[in-house]
Amino acid sequence: MSEHPINNLMGTVMEQLKGMIDVNTIVGEPVETANGTMIIPISKVGFGFAAGGSDIPTKNAPANAPFGGGSGAGVSIAPMGFLVISQDQIKLVPMNSSNTPLDKLVDYIPVAFEKVNKIVKKRKGTDEE
Repeated sequence: MSEHPINNLMGTVMEQLKGMIDVNTIVGEPVETANGTMIIPISKVGFGFAAGGSDIPTKNAPANAPFGGGSGAGVSIAPMGFLVISQDQIKLVPMNSSNTPLDKLVDYIPVAFEKVNKIVKKRKGTDEE
């Protein structure tokens, strides 16, 4: 039995999608600043794919009846933010301007841990500052 035409149709679309999908689409190329800080763009990517087809029978259809088919794909890319890596910290800087109180709390957690750590070191007398 020969290969069905839908296989060729799907194969072509999958090859085209494969060409669009790249790790650099989600995590962009890092950019290094003069002071050594690394900035990496982060994006959200969504893909959709559909394909279908049918053999179209007729009253006097030969063994190789006509085939009708179609396929489609869609891609959505939305910038999410930047990962900023400096010598003493790593921070995600979001692109959206809707900073909720929970977002602010999550951003403050590393600062709070650092302050608590300094207080504990002072009480133990091991603070080297």
